[in-house]
Amino acid sequence: MKNQSVDFGTYGRENLSEKIADNILNLIRERKLLPGDKLPPERELAEQMGVSRPSVREALRALSIMKVIDHRQGSGTYITSLEPNYLIEHLDFVFALEDSTYLDLLEARKVIESGIAELAAQRITDLEIHELNKFQEESINSVNNNEEFLKADLEIHDVICRASRNSILQRTMASLVKISIHSRRRTVQIGEVRSQTIIDHEKIIKSITARDSIAARQAMLDHLNHVEKGLKSVLSTKNSGQSSI
Repeated sequence: MKNQSVDFGTYGRENLSEKIADNILNLIRERKLLPGDKLPPERELAEQMGVSRPSVREALRALSIMKVIDHRQGSGTYITSLEPNYLIEHLDFVFALEDSTYLDLLEARKVIESGIAELAAQRITDLEIHELNKFQEESINSVNNNEEFLKADLEIHDVICRASRNSILQRTMASLVKISIHSRRRTVQIGEVRSQTIIDHEKIIKSITARDSIAARQAMLDHLNHVEKGLKSVLSTKNSGQSSI
């Protein structure tokens, strides 16, 4: 596709950088700009849009942070692959700015992961059951090591997700895992949450091993409710002005 065929629009003076960034995003949505396309040089963009180069530069900087465009030294500026996992790479920063998004994320996890557990109970293999028990043992042994405990926790949830045998759910969870790391690092620091997680995982694994899909769904939901309770206590402490976890 030739760049000169793309109409980047013209703009007034208010909120220029936001409008420029929004219009480039719209061009991508409309497939007028595709992954790998090269944008015109900054000077050319500014002239075409009738705006200053600093406004264009600020808009491009925002899109670069969002991983929508990529500046290549000596080559130019390109639309990235726009792969979902690539785009959400820095969303933990967004979550750090707005506490309510943590709770929205947990709500999404409760809806999705309870269903995943239900499917896993129907489809899990003996080898995957062995993996679950191995990672459960690792989590017990690392209950006083936050990072190691988190690693084992992620492995358990990953095995359960793989056992669902649903590629769409696996891709969805891969994205959710990326954006939930920040909140998980906060809750894993609470001793009561780690202890409760071990108990919860035991119930989940037991239900899945027994091929009891209804019990597995409920056990996963109970587990995430406990995590939510721990997260709310962290956010409450932070918002009250006390030292946060």
